[in-house]
Amino acid sequence: MAAAMEPAPDSTLEAKLDDLNIEGKWVQFTKDTKPEPITPEVVAVPLSSPSAATIIPPVPELTTEQHTKYDAVLQTVKLWKEVAAKEDLGGPITEDECMWLTRECILRYLRATKWIVAEAEKRLSDTLTWRRDFGVLGLTADHMSPENETGKQVLLGYDIAGRPCHYLNPGRQNTAPSHRQVEHLVFMVERVLDLGLPGQDTLALLVNFKASKSRTNTSPGIGIAREILNILQIHYPERLGRALIINMPWIVNGFFKLISPFIDPMTREKLKFGGDMRSHVPPEQLWNEFQGDLVFEYDHSLYWPALQKMCEERRLAKQERWVKAGKIIGESEFYLKGGDAPSIGGSAAHAQNGSEALALDGNISNAVPSTTEEPENATVEPPQIVIQDASPIKASS
Repeated sequence: MAAAMEPAPDSTLEAKLDDLNIEGKWVQFTKDTKPEPITPEVVAVPLSSPSAATIIPPVPELTTEQHTKYDAVLQTVKLWKEVAAKEDLGGPITEDECMWLTRECILRYLRATKWIVAEAEKRLSDTLTWRRDFGVLGLTADHMSPENETGKQVLLGYDIAGRPCHYLNPGRQNTAPSHRQVEHLVFMVERVLDLGLPGQDTLALLVNFKASKSRTNTSPGIGIAREILNILQIHYPERLGRALIINMPWIVNGFFKLISPFIDPMTREKLKFGGDMRSHVPPEQLWNEFQGDLVFEYDHSLYWPALQKMCEERRLAKQERWVKAGKIIGESEFYLKGGDAPSIGGSAAHAQNGSEALALDGNISNAVPSTTEEPENATVEPPQIVIQDASPIKASS
């Protein structure tokens, strides 16, 4: 009796099974088989560049009167040879202080003082004194490290206008009220300014008052809050671009009512409570704890050294550009941050807005007069802002 013939193999079925052979191992599917969920990439370090869709708004042009007032302040500032300070901290103006006195810095103080020249000059001088008295440049990452071990302050990503995002998480508070808490905030504000993009000199503040297991009352102390407000409003004028605040319980709402009289009206207008943060920060750049898609987990051992390294690299690059251009008081921050624009003076010998540039060689020397003039009624194209590892960003027209 002839043996029964086996059915011919189904080539189509074999082909399908071949597709399921993963690394030489057969995968068996049943009716209960479920696809494994896709695990999103977890970010643990600061982002080095903004979203490709970021558009930095153009800087408004100065009026003739504003040009005149800016030049008046610049003429005064370039004559400063000493900085007053308490105890033995006073002395000759330093190169770091001269580099701090940029064109945009002077303009920020003029705007903050409603373009009153004498008041702007006084506040600039007062801030130089405060920076020495407070020891801003002496604040170190090692000294501040214990304050940030839980990630109560995080610098991460950029908003839709290219502002670096500064996250505050009161629910992660890990230390008792002290002067070091104030130092910590100043240190982080200085670092977020290190991360600023060319053409954008403000920051975005994002605050989440969500309680944690270790801390249910997320309201800061009145004393420290008033001191911090005073520092930010007086010595960091025109730096806040927007403040987005979520999960604010009734006790914190009461706290804001208490400190409201101490908040400058212009600052108060920038505060936004609740709402959709995704409309202000690209979802891929927005921390998922703040309604975003960016999965970020704070690991102090990874984040803290990475942040310090990134900020130090940008500070050194800024300093190198300042030195290369001739150590100019009134230098352009756009140039110093690596924007596609020439220096105001020094080696570039490029005058902007008819203002004089001040060359420094250790101490203050004579002013360098303008050598180049723009043709009358010339059309100036908006500068192109190029950030490393990111698509080109252009100032909107």
